Amino acid sequence: MKKIQSTCNYCAIDCNLDFYVEDNRVIKTVPTKGYPVNDGFCCIKGLSLDKQQQTVKPNSLPKIRQEDGSFREVSWDEGFQYVADKLKELQAKYGQESVAGISTGQLTMEEFAIFGHVMRNYLKANVDGNTRLCMATAVVAHKQSYGFDAPGFTLKDLELSDRIIFIGANPVVAHPILWGRVRQNQVPDHKIIVIDPRKSETAMNADHWYGLKWRSDLLLLYTIANQLIEKDYLDHTFIEEHTERFEDFREFVRSYTLERGAKGTGLKEEQILELVELIHSGKRVSFWWTMGVNQGYEAVRTAQAIINLALMTGNIGKPGTGANSITGQCNAMGSRSYSNTAVFFGGGDFSNPARRKRISQVLGVGEDMLAEKPTKTYNQIIEGINAGEIKGLWILCTNPRHSWTNNETFASAAKKLELFVVQDIYDTIESAEDCTVFFPVVPGIKKEGTYINLERRLAAMRPVLERGENEISDYEAILGVGKALGMGDALKGWETPRDCFNLMRECSRGMACDITGVTWEMLENSHGIQWPYPEGKEEENREEQRRLYGDGKFFTPSGKAQFMFEEVMENPLPTTEEFPYVLNTGRGSVGQWHTQSRTKEVRFVEDVSVKKAYLYMNTELARENGIQETDEIQVYSANGQNAVFAVKITDNVQYEELYAPIHYIECNKLTPSLYDPYSKEPSYKATPVRFEKC
Repeated sequence: MKKIQSTCNYCAIDCNLDFYVEDNRVIKTVPTKGYPVNDGFCCIKGLSLDKQQQTVKPNSLPKIRQEDGSFREVSWDEGFQYVADKLKELQAKYGQESVAGISTGQLTMEEFAIFGHVMRNYLKANVDGNTRLCMATAVVAHKQSYGFDAPGFTLKDLELSDRIIFIGANPVVAHPILWGRVRQNQVPDHKIIVIDPRKSETAMNADHWYGLKWRSDLLLLYTIANQLIEKDYLDHTFIEEHTERFEDFREFVRSYTLERGAKGTGLKEEQILELVELIHSGKRVSFWWTMGVNQGYEAVRTAQAIINLALMTGNIGKPGTGANSITGQCNAMGSRSYSNTAVFFGGGDFSNPARRKRISQVLGVGEDMLAEKPTKTYNQIIEGINAGEIKGLWILCTNPRHSWTNNETFASAAKKLELFVVQDIYDTIESAEDCTVFFPVVPGIKKEGTYINLERRLAAMRPVLERGENEISDYEAILGVGKALGMGDALKGWETPRDCFNLMRECSRGMACDITGVTWEMLENSHGIQWPYPEGKEEENREEQRRLYGDGKFFTPSGKAQFMFEEVMENPLPTTEEFPYVLNTGRGSVGQWHTQSRTKEVRFVEDVSVKKAYLYMNTELARENGIQETDEIQVYSANGQNAVFAVKITDNVQYEELYAPIHYIECNKLTPSLYDPYSKEPSYKATPVRFEKC
């Protein structure tokens, strides 16, 4: 029996696991002891990775839909050529931007890179990813405030903080390993503080819960900032030496009075003042946010309002501090930096002459082959399909028929495509129902590559099981289409994931995410390595848990962080007399993952998971409407759709609020086509609805 260390490819913690293998079967899976992220512990999803493609297993050859609607199985070479010919045909007929791609935060860094090379560089197509659904807000917030998409924390900070403030985050369910670090905190008199309209599982375990009104978080944060300024609870030295625009911010928040904050958030003035004092009394204050912030119509400014609090109190760059975004998917960070979609490989604008020259040198192609502008965003791609402008779509390991906001718009789009390639480990996902080509690929336990977790840690995914006949990886599928397109020498140096890793290393040279000091071999059986890790500074960066900004230097031209702010918006989709309630969405249980494409195959998860869509309703609201536990209701959305849910009754949601887990397709049938103006991330969390008993 041999032991193989690899990386879990579910959430952004990127736990490492030891797989014990005999006769090409996983005998047992054990969390890697000593690994800095999870140190011998992981959640139920990681422990079940050996169950991938055990119950549901598609054939290992591509299939192409025929005129009568049936599928014909073909060889991989025929599948590659068919897709390549159709892509070229559509571009010749409708223009370069008539084809697009949508990827996922679950691919390896190398798979993101080669897809970005084939689609963005060679074909000049648009490619976005489902990281747009979760982390785009944090990306834009970091770039504008820090000068680069560089979250500065390490998970160790959760153990060192005396004030841990979660804003729109529920790690007990969504990131249990992160919550485990909170439980390991031994700092005397430390406090766990939760700001969330719902009394989530994390709120139930907190010292303080502030149950504010939905989508009033930005108002609350500006009110807190004003109070901190009025009481002079500031780090003046840090502000003066390491930030810009504070005086403008000071003047801006004057109008966010305590009275205004209390009225708008539904909190009492005393509660807001208590929260201000908790922040001030902390010696090491850390702020943590995730989807409750990111998925909103003014989400970027909300994330930056959190960053502002950390900056003005000097809680950044030091142990136990920071304004820290909790990433969702296992390699969303890799997508953000190495997918060639919003920025070049390793960062930098597509219009920057120096970056264009450098990338062309590394890749060995002319500058005219490189992508010339950021991609169209996810919503623009779907809208473009429905408008008849985009005719071909290639999606990789994502399920937008289920996960896309207002998902009937994707259902409509899928039917209009002349080429719809679905590449996945399962052909049973909802998005595959209307595909014209299906590429079956292997799960993570059969492929190799690199992942980057929420604290910038590179980790190795290495094959645990040998592949069967005709089984190929995502990387090989993309490479195969690239060759069939006739890319020739433009694919030189891209032959294997290891080759691609070396290209990305060179692309990162001199950038904020420099990984030139990391080798493919160094990551194997390692503790992972956080970027930046530039060549020649290995000794300096040998510490396994490093944070950024300890020197007060940021990535802006001035080297100083920016206070970013804007007036609170009027809700563009408010509740009305017709739609008087609001639908909130989020995780349902630790075992379920997103659209359940993978976790529904795990029996011990399925056995304890509700099979049909359900939502939570406040006890008093249920009583007034004669609704009992498990009764079904029809929920009507302001987006024009409706769906049936079973009801679970609880006091943990507010009277005007319903809360539905995202794991059921009915949930995003109701969410709106509404986006943050800067990140273009959907506003999933506050949909006006009404309901009636079935």
